[in-house]
Amino acid sequence: MGENSTLDNLLTEHRTFAPSAEFAAHAVADASLYERASEDRLAYWAERSRGALTWATDFTQVLDDSNAPFYRWFADGKLNAAYNALDRHVEAGNGDRVALIFEGEPGDTATYTYAELTTAVKQAANAFAGLGVGAGDRVAVYLPMVPEAVITMLACARLGAVHSVVFGGFSADALRSRIDDAEAKLVVTADGTWRRAKPSPLKPAVDAALEAPGHTVSTVLVVKRNAEPTNWVEGRDQWWHEVVPNASPEHEAEAFESEHPLFILYTSGTTGKPKGILHTTGGYLTQTAVTHHDTFDLKPETDVYWCTADVGWITGHSYITYAPLVNGSTVLLYEGTMDTPDRGRWWDLVQRHKVTIMYTAPTAIRTAMKWGREVPDSYDLSTLRVLGSVGEPINPEAWMWYRDVIGANAGAGTDGQPGPRKENPAPIVDTWWQTETGAHMIAPLPGVTATKPGSAQVAVPGITVDVVDEAGVSVGNGEGGYLVIRDPWPSMLRGIWGDPERFKETYWSRFETMYFAGDGAKKDEDGDIWLLGRVDDVMNVSGHRLSTTEIESALVSHDAVAEAAVVGAKDETTGEAVVAFVILRGADAEWPEDISEQLRLHVGKEIGPIAKPKAVFVVPELPKTRSGKIMRRLLKDVAEGRPAGDASTLADTTVMDQIAATMRG
Repeated sequence: MGENSTLDNLLTEHRTFAPSAEFAAHAVADASLYERASEDRLAYWAERSRGALTWATDFTQVLDDSNAPFYRWFADGKLNAAYNALDRHVEAGNGDRVALIFEGEPGDTATYTYAELTTAVKQAANAFAGLGVGAGDRVAVYLPMVPEAVITMLACARLGAVHSVVFGGFSADALRSRIDDAEAKLVVTADGTWRRAKPSPLKPAVDAALEAPGHTVSTVLVVKRNAEPTNWVEGRDQWWHEVVPNASPEHEAEAFESEHPLFILYTSGTTGKPKGILHTTGGYLTQTAVTHHDTFDLKPETDVYWCTADVGWITGHSYITYAPLVNGSTVLLYEGTMDTPDRGRWWDLVQRHKVTIMYTAPTAIRTAMKWGREVPDSYDLSTLRVLGSVGEPINPEAWMWYRDVIGANAGAGTDGQPGPRKENPAPIVDTWWQTETGAHMIAPLPGVTATKPGSAQVAVPGITVDVVDEAGVSVGNGEGGYLVIRDPWPSMLRGIWGDPERFKETYWSRFETMYFAGDGAKKDEDGDIWLLGRVDDVMNVSGHRLSTTEIESALVSHDAVAEAAVVGAKDETTGEAVVAFVILRGADAEWPEDISEQLRLHVGKEIGPIAKPKAVFVVPELPKTRSGKIMRRLLKDVAEGRPAGDASTLADTTVMDQIAATMRG
């Protein structure tokens, strides 16, 4: 792994928690899945696909690997994603089952049964078609966590249009680059949303994004969410409530080929230009539905499932919108933050809506830890029976807190004291996967696996992962290396939108015939897998992958900055925090004293608040090799409070001393 230091500080964890006999006896998945998958992987996926989905035209070929790495799954089959998520449940007599429970941050609520959600999606599909959207067209979605976000995605899928959801925290420039790359015809947005009890506008970012000519957007459809004053462009802008509810509720879903594009989701790339990750239909729906069912021990007739992610990220696509609805689940959708109106909001939601499955990020768990157990202890969380973790490696301390405080809660305490505790706490499923993989790749099965705090442990049935050394050779137990996927999988990305060469170079060039996307991992003594974070210059902040290059570009775009280097430093709350080192133009005296704070705010404005550095240090020089390469490894050392490592290859070996002196000052 070269110079990456994460492998030098490995966790040792000996605690294990076997499933309770009662849980295992009623689990939906058992150990035979691994046996069936290892006997004939392709037959296993074919069987699971036919069991999870309704195919309008059955497939005869499971995997077409004739043009690797551009793999095709179930290619001669046909289906419709929205039909699988909606209509078929109504046709099966489950139209009265609740599909979505929405709660806004101010406390407003809405509930959609499967029948009602099906009608809403049909109307949206007809409305979009009336605006000129057809199969293959791209639709940009810039919405908060409201039902219209799910409705929009499914309406696009119904039409065969390709949605590109852009996280509502991204700036106008980030939105415009994604609109232009996908050549979107329609933008669906909202006037705003609610954030910590205050209205937060969204429409102005769309207006700013579309201000310069040259874009492909003909219509902006606006959801009225918080009645913010809204600038209006006649001929382009239309209100959702004036268009969609008036559309016909009759719409027949057309079946599309399995490899028909379903969505593009942009993720940061190390070159600074966002990568449009392309997912198609049949394979993606198969693996997301199967893993949602197995990993969470789903019982759709009785479970209330809550994934706390945003629809703007892959977790929101796969495990809020598509898999849960394909599986006929009841899904909780919450708009706001976890501390509005107080730090008990999440646990109040669990208590009132009787949530049984909760899927969240380690950052949120660590934040709740920081606030203290007396907050969740004052709520009745006894309905929770499976807990999930996603987005980044979870440290064992947070895992144990999640299990002992949340998973063992059997009723509200009083006066801040814990209430009754469960003898068998809810099992925790720690999941590893990526935007690119589409669905879970490594995760325990809650009724089968003896779980370990902090480890995602084993590949899901039908998936072949490995940890290899620099030469691509499997490492032994107890050793670390690069995490790779050896065989194609159904929900894999099908490419980078418009850039097949970049797809091959980014994911398939490091190791021949193996997929590698930049994560380091180790195998413990039992062969279980532990994730060790990124090995390249993409940071993982609160589960969001951020490119150092993009943040450096934003810093250098400020008049004050001559050069910038960005690293990810360990952070107790967010996993990794952005730390920036900058060289100012001209003498320091020319710039105001609060220039570091100004630069933090500048990055937030250019990219979005998620990318705002935790700290910006003004330094006299950056550590560079003689060829001009910045040695980020050394900056990471000082950012994390360690003595800088070997600096002998620097052009100026005194630079690290200067930087250390600056930080002490």
